[in-house]
Amino acid sequence: MNFSYYWYDTAHWLLSPARAASDITKLFFDNPGNPLTNTPYGRTVSAACELFERTTRRYTKPEFGFTTTTLGNQEVAVTEEIVWERPFCRVISFKRDHALAASQPKLLIVAPMSGHYATLLRGTVEAFLPTHQVMITDWADASMVPLSEGRFDLDDYIDYLKAMFREFGPDLHVMAVCQPAVPVVAAVSRLEAENDPGIPRSMILMGGPIDTRRSPTAVNRLAEERGIEWFKQHCIAKVPPTHPGFWRDVYPGFLQLSGFMAMNIDRHLTAHWEMFNHLVEGDGDSAEKHRDFYDEYLAVMDLTAEFYLQTVETVFVKHQLPKGEMMHRGQPVDLKAIRRCAIMAIEGEKDDISGVGQTLATLDLTPNLPSDKKLYHLQTGVGHYGVFNGSRFRAQIAPRIVEFVENHSREPA
Repeated sequence: MNFSYYWYDTAHWLLSPARAASDITKLFFDNPGNPLTNTPYGRTVSAACELFERTTRRYTKPEFGFTTTTLGNQEVAVTEEIVWERPFCRVISFKRDHALAASQPKLLIVAPMSGHYATLLRGTVEAFLPTHQVMITDWADASMVPLSEGRFDLDDYIDYLKAMFREFGPDLHVMAVCQPAVPVVAAVSRLEAENDPGIPRSMILMGGPIDTRRSPTAVNRLAEERGIEWFKQHCIAKVPPTHPGFWRDVYPGFLQLSGFMAMNIDRHLTAHWEMFNHLVEGDGDSAEKHRDFYDEYLAVMDLTAEFYLQTVETVFVKHQLPKGEMMHRGQPVDLKAIRRCAIMAIEGEKDDISGVGQTLATLDLTPNLPSDKKLYHLQTGVGHYGVFNGSRFRAQIAPRIVEFVENHSREPA
């Protein structure tokens, strides 16, 4: 049995007194009444205490935090509402207080269940609030789901998506960011094969690993080289008794985060050193940007072991979807069945997680979908995260998505 989760929890608990002492020390050196507060020495001690606390804490699930958006040249209020819920996921709808809102297209953003929370897509959501009725999947941290709620694997994930599409359709557009591209395509394929009325009008696939044999990245090669048994042995652990999901087999968030950071360790070390210097120099704005980024980046959740392992094997090791070998509940996932749901594939020129061509493969694997229902966009100058966030996303990608959705919002022929 892998006891890494137990050691991680124990280490966090043992560091609690040191974090408390660090917080007290920081408060002392931040106190305006302390003559050392504004000295180089005082700022250095305060900065060191903050970095220690931030690098040893557990980051909680962030909030979206939207309060207003612009709609019809007016600033309107935004409120969150849970419109669909099951043990391992809920759907958040961003309601806007304006008469025009109900006439706009419905857009369901399927957030990746790959370690980070749905709030990683805050910028994606924000870009479409003025133009769409936006909803987003909010996947649960597996360590917070009691074992009595049962398993959750890739087949269950696809079942969840099919249920959502039926609930919010048929005038629904679906956006899959990275990991969910495969289950979204699979869910749509099965609905098409079943002639289900819940088929979405369109799906937008962004940096998704549809066929990882194309332009394989380091992530793709690792899965193929190690094989599924290696992942079972090294990546799966039992949830400790301090969590509601006690004894559930999971791929822990802290292991995922270690992998994320190891890919760019120099960049992260430099960023923390720069934050330390910003704090010592009194550059509060730059330090706050660092805090905002890492509050989001370091907040991670656990995945159920069965979902993680089935995804690795299906998508990255056996390439079952592009080979036509993927099954769902004993039924084939045949992309030739897709005839009505329009597809937009978006890729980043410098994506080092989903290589160029991996998402484009969807358009090649759907020969029975008319060409006027297919669109491909390769965004120059961006990596993986630039596909769904940042200045180029807002200026060049989002407007093309808005146009694509508008073109396919009419009743199908």
